[in-house]
Amino acid sequence: MRNPLRDPQDRRLPRIPEPCALVIFGVTGDLSRKKLIPAVYDLANRGLLPPGFVVLGFARRDWGDGDFESLAYEAAKKGARTPWREDVWARLAENIKFVAGSFDDDAAFDTLASSLDELRATHGIAGNAAFYFSIPPVAFPIVLKQLARTGMADNGKSGGWRRVVVEKPFGYDLETAKELNRLVDSVFTADDVFRIDHYLGKETVQNILALRFANSLFEPVWNSKYVDHVQITMAEDVGIGTRAGFYDGAGAARDVLQNHLLQLMAMFAMEEPTSFDPSEIRAEKLKVLKAITVPKDIQADTVRGQYLQGWVAGERAVGYLEEKNIPAESRTETYVAVKLAIQNRRWAGVPFYVRCGKRLPRRVTEIAIVFKKAPHLPFDPADVEMLGHNQLVVRVQPDEGMVLKFGSKVPGTTMEVRDIAMDFQYGEAFTESSPEAYERLVLDVLVGDRTLFPDAAEVEQSWQVIDPLEEAWAGTTPEPYRAGEWGPRAADELLAREGRSWRRA
Repeated sequence: MRNPLRDPQDRRLPRIPEPCALVIFGVTGDLSRKKLIPAVYDLANRGLLPPGFVVLGFARRDWGDGDFESLAYEAAKKGARTPWREDVWARLAENIKFVAGSFDDDAAFDTLASSLDELRATHGIAGNAAFYFSIPPVAFPIVLKQLARTGMADNGKSGGWRRVVVEKPFGYDLETAKELNRLVDSVFTADDVFRIDHYLGKETVQNILALRFANSLFEPVWNSKYVDHVQITMAEDVGIGTRAGFYDGAGAARDVLQNHLLQLMAMFAMEEPTSFDPSEIRAEKLKVLKAITVPKDIQADTVRGQYLQGWVAGERAVGYLEEKNIPAESRTETYVAVKLAIQNRRWAGVPFYVRCGKRLPRRVTEIAIVFKKAPHLPFDPADVEMLGHNQLVVRVQPDEGMVLKFGSKVPGTTMEVRDIAMDFQYGEAFTESSPEAYERLVLDVLVGDRTLFPDAAEVEQSWQVIDPLEEAWAGTTPEPYRAGEWGPRAADELLAREGRSWRRA
């Protein structure tokens, strides 16, 4: 029997970009090895890259093309999510090139420019190139200056398109974000700047749009009349790893609340766009971000935490202050919980509880919409003791899918009503895994689709939410919590004083 979810005849034609090059600055770093190179292989394996597609690495290594190819081979084979095929790799490897040099090396950038020009004749690439900044933000100015000096950022000069991909963090606060945006926009046109927030590339996040706007079932109750509150959770069971230098200067709020979680909140709460044109979607998200308000009493309605030593998944975990290269007196938070509001007609009066943290019991990201209870229950109180609130939970990771929780009669001779859950998982329903976020986003860059990329206005508006929190927290000491716990006790009290509780994620 034909499965309509899998029949290729029912699918739209795949999006395949024009012949182009992907230039990766910082190609020997973790992001490139663990995410970008495997994503390129998976795209090639799915037949989504054009003939002659070129990967051009740039790094401060005394390497030739063969050395880079060896690194790329190991990275792709280790990180690939699609089956490994040597014939696919062999075709891809023919178009892997490397330019050695530092960011202040004019000669190296001249060589890079010449290499791109040569691709016109050797690979039929008419000037199309995307520059991926897999580098620290401090290096952005010098690289942008070099791209401007050599004319590599000039679409008119190249005869094709030239795009730049910028990884988060997008600044440290509102002022630095504005400065970064000005800097990038002074070299590339606004339409050629792609700011990556990899959470927006996750299949479940994109499915929020389908859930909201392709179904008449949910939209009528997606408002303050029926919704009691919304919970957004991003829990990590790991610590800071090798990111001490960055993380201690940023903290949980700047690291993930400003970008990942506010973007999730905006997509979840936005109004229906007139179309799925990128500008229309970004306009609706921006309206939500502008309507977000922080608590009047920030100290009372936010919680900052820092993990102590404890146990996670049966293994001992050191405390944050014992992590390598973390100052003993650090006041950086590894956990944040905050009560936000959206001041518009749809969401007025509905609290959005947002939390994120490291060294929590398990890795999970989810959005839970908790509905108000029915206004009248014609049951004996004893019959509904086990009945809670209806909930719709969107699981972003790791088990992508959705859960609908509602009340149902327990089989038997009495009218006992209890919560049950209907569980949808992508892997089971569609019998195939979802593309990895970077795979989707790299392809979007190459085809020029900016739908899933925040623009400068969204970034700056997000900092308008975060900056008041950071100012209020300045000089305060985070509350301790043990590694393996769900954050400080004060986070539970944040909801408990209003008769609510965190979902058991």
